[in-house]
Amino acid sequence: MSPIAYIAVIIASAVVLFVWNKLPVVVIAMLTALSLWASGVLTLGQALGGFGDPAVIFIASLFVVSSGLEVTGVTAWAGQLLIRGAGEESRTRLLLLTMALVALLTALISVNGAVAALLPVVVVIAVRLRRNSSQLLMPLVFAAHAGSLLALTGTPVNVLVSEAGIDAGVGGFGFFEFALVGVPLLIGTMAIIIVFGAKLLPERNGATMPADFSRHAKTLVEQYGLASGIYQLRVRASSPFVGMAASELSMAEHPGLQLVALQEGETSGPLRRALIAEGDHIVVRGDGELAAAFAAQKHMAFRDDKTTGQGEETLFNRSSGLAEVVIPPRSGLIGETVFPGMVTDSGDLIILAVQRAGDQAEAGSVTRDAGGVVLRSGDTMLLQGTWKALDVHLDDPDVLVVNSPELVRRQAVPMGPGARQAVVILFAMVLLLATGIVPPAVAGLLAAGAIILTGIMSVEQSYRAIGWTTVILVGAMMPLSTAMVETGAAQLMAEHLVALVGDAGPMALLAGLFLLTAIMGQLISNTATALIVIPIGVAAATAMGISPRPVLMSTAVAAAASFLTPIATPTNLMVMGPGGYNFSDYWKLGLPLLIWFFVVSVFIVPLIWRF
Repeated sequence: MSPIAYIAVIIASAVVLFVWNKLPVVVIAMLTALSLWASGVLTLGQALGGFGDPAVIFIASLFVVSSGLEVTGVTAWAGQLLIRGAGEESRTRLLLLTMALVALLTALISVNGAVAALLPVVVVIAVRLRRNSSQLLMPLVFAAHAGSLLALTGTPVNVLVSEAGIDAGVGGFGFFEFALVGVPLLIGTMAIIIVFGAKLLPERNGATMPADFSRHAKTLVEQYGLASGIYQLRVRASSPFVGMAASELSMAEHPGLQLVALQEGETSGPLRRALIAEGDHIVVRGDGELAAAFAAQKHMAFRDDKTTGQGEETLFNRSSGLAEVVIPPRSGLIGETVFPGMVTDSGDLIILAVQRAGDQAEAGSVTRDAGGVVLRSGDTMLLQGTWKALDVHLDDPDVLVVNSPELVRRQAVPMGPGARQAVVILFAMVLLLATGIVPPAVAGLLAAGAIILTGIMSVEQSYRAIGWTTVILVGAMMPLSTAMVETGAAQLMAEHLVALVGDAGPMALLAGLFLLTAIMGQLISNTATALIVIPIGVAAATAMGISPRPVLMSTAVAAAASFLTPIATPTNLMVMGPGGYNFSDYWKLGLPLLIWFFVVSVFIVPLIWRF
């Protein structure tokens, strides 16, 4: 068999396996790369060379930056703005704000990151406003597809077509150059959804709805009896507690007040020093008047405002959070004695309360002076500490975490610790990309490195943040494009395509490429589709004597038009459960949008990027 015949068999096999959907896409992609080596089409270095491509490195770094915005609460803040601005009456206003926000986020942090961040927010809006989630979630995803054409960072396909332009000798696309076509796409998408969405979308709610953690802190403090009567008192320089050993602090002389925790003033974490110092906090529970009198007597600052005494505000904030853990069978903590205010062995977490069979009274009235509670299997504890301490120390086999503190923080703590640094890093990366001072891969690596160096995320967290499926898919499929160019397969397919469109001109070429890309993109990854179509388009443009730039941009638009099936993109599949969608629901709204993308791809793109 000739190399071109081998490539044809490999492509056909890959498409069949993608559509069959029984094997993980990364396995299919790796088999494709290895098949190119095994058949002798490429050397081993060429077959695996995609993993070292700058575009792959850039895509991986975008995942880290996206996660940095999410963990610091930037996306949660954006979601809360959406809830406040949407109102309760106007469907149009709600949809417009939702689609505009997801499009903006998509342009900066990619489709997957934006939809994943806003999906729980939109579900919560649907619940609160008594609207069907099916009427909101598909518009969210489809607007994200349109928003992916607003900037270079919107989707991996944008990076691929820009790199292809450089390789073809016509130059890449500027960071915001995509917006020239992205803005019309987004406006048309929003108009179609506003006008036809209500009739074309089903009226249902999903059976599997993401958890809403927006009121998580309030739920926990109410469940453990800490909703009110919690006061955080700051130790002044003149307080007799300054210099006192923390172990000597007792509330025995102040009946009606219970010591909840001792916190360091700088971090709001548990007091790890032996002696109490100025600026530290003493958290007590009890009557407000008694707490105020205690603060005055001991020269401590007492906040007298509407939030004082609310456990939710005092214990759950930008600096510190709450976590509920269960004592599992065979835990090493069974038989241990604990009491409210006790610091865990790590020294970073405080035990606020213990419940047994849902009854906090077992521990709620117990102090360290009363001997505490002996833990049993099935007991639950409420722990408090800094967000970093909760992330680090709850990975312990002796306890089971009920809700991940990281997930809770992402939803419930807008503009949390590190949010300003994350925003600055994002804008610095965008500035580098927009000005072209450094290559995109360098800008992405600098931004991802800054996320780690500023402490927003650890190295391990950054590893977990990367969407390895996308990274491996792109890296493993890239050699296929190389093989198609080097063996002449792309040239051969381009010649057939040119012969097919005949004398109809370059716009017919765009139409043919759009249909090829859009049809394949409904069945397999649009990134994989783009990697197959890009070399064909470049070769066809060269054969017709026209510029590859409009062909590449048209391919990017066609790759984003993945509307007709839930398997077309991960985000389409992501909303299928929460939205209660069936397979056939996608094409009803997707078809009008596909037609609009076709119009933009074939008729508007050539007006901006001339042949």
